Amino acid sequence: MTSYSERTGRLIAWLLITGAGITAVARGMSLTFLALKLQQEFGLNPGGIGALLGTGPLLGAIIAPFAGSLSDLVGRKAVLLVSLVSMSFALLGLGLANSILAFGAAQIVSAIAEAVYSPVSRALMSDASPPHLRLRVFSWRYLASNAGWAIGPMIGIAIGTGASTLFVVAGGVYAAFATLVAFVVPSRIAQEETREGKHTAGLRNLGVAFRDHRLIFFLGGGTLLFAVYGQWSITLSQYVSVSFEDGVRAFAILVTTNAVAVLLASTPARYVIQKIGALPALVLGCVLFLAGEVGFGASSSVEMLVVSMIVFTLGEVLVVPSEYVLVDGIATEANRGSYFGAHSFSSVGNFLGPLLGGLALGAFGGGGMFFLFALFAAASALMFTIGHSLPPPASRAPQAQRANVDGLDSNVLSYGQAV
Repeated sequence: MTSYSERTGRLIAWLLITGAGITAVARGMSLTFLALKLQQEFGLNPGGIGALLGTGPLLGAIIAPFAGSLSDLVGRKAVLLVSLVSMSFALLGLGLANSILAFGAAQIVSAIAEAVYSPVSRALMSDASPPHLRLRVFSWRYLASNAGWAIGPMIGIAIGTGASTLFVVAGGVYAAFATLVAFVVPSRIAQEETREGKHTAGLRNLGVAFRDHRLIFFLGGGTLLFAVYGQWSITLSQYVSVSFEDGVRAFAILVTTNAVAVLLASTPARYVIQKIGALPALVLGCVLFLAGEVGFGASSSVEMLVVSMIVFTLGEVLVVPSEYVLVDGIATEANRGSYFGAHSFSSVGNFLGPLLGGLALGAFGGGGMFFLFALFAAASALMFTIGHSLPPPASRAPQAQRANVDGLDSNVLSYGQAV
């Protein structure tokens, strides 16, 4: 069962998958080089860059849980439209900003809009897709997004990194996508008509989510993962730009390597997740993150950086869909938005990563920064393993058992103990 008819659900899923690709192109060509823009045009140091670019994700992490809960109550469409329109205006603001204050304000709005959009769109994809297909649509969405990231930075370099035109075009892309969402997605979701939805929507759902100890450990592990991969471009760009000859070009190569590796590895990674289960795949991904970070620190050439990025990316394609599957597996249809919203608080790692990474880079150099991120990857694997081993809350045990029976493929969710 899904919240939509088969035809409507399929249309919504493809809209979100396609939208993930085209908006990633928009972000990739405009937002990829923000750290370099701040470093070269405004003269900020690594710590200042990390603090400025991390403030928006921090605020977004605080707001996103309430946005997810709100989407359970008023519907996904309204929340998605607000976030997409806000992102459109924020991108225009970034392109026109001529001071750090204006630039920072626009960047904060863009980060909050993205933080709100991500969990609500994932919840909408779950609403639209039957349980046995959710891993596939999560994987396709991630694949489309990285296809966009493979193209976007190259467009940015071709036109000129930081050019106002890039931000104006990117804002137009988001406005066009918002228009499509307005016409395609129904105004009210079917789940609001169910008895359970009427009685548990809103802040009550959010409270249930934050009382679920499994989700709390997933949240902690997700925070560390976001610190490792969520904003890796910010810290890595600062390191590469000053440590390697023609660092801007080398960094662009790494961004494209990451995106192309995702394109090639996403489908095999999905089969690995289906074969060994979401938790083992996530732990394996964390190990690859650790190896990639060690490789970055040991690299003395662009070729070595590329190899390390490939290892890092293999971890990424295992971790991202596995994490979504684990969260989806402990939620119910009526509170899915709240669970994804609560879990999106882990995007606070987008603040911690640039901030702590920038401070470590300034104090200890690249070796210290990469060692810190390697520790985060190891600790994240431990937290997800602990969370997965915990039983459902007593009041929700019957619901959780039903979700495992009727939900995602048991081979994906199972590992020692059912989620």
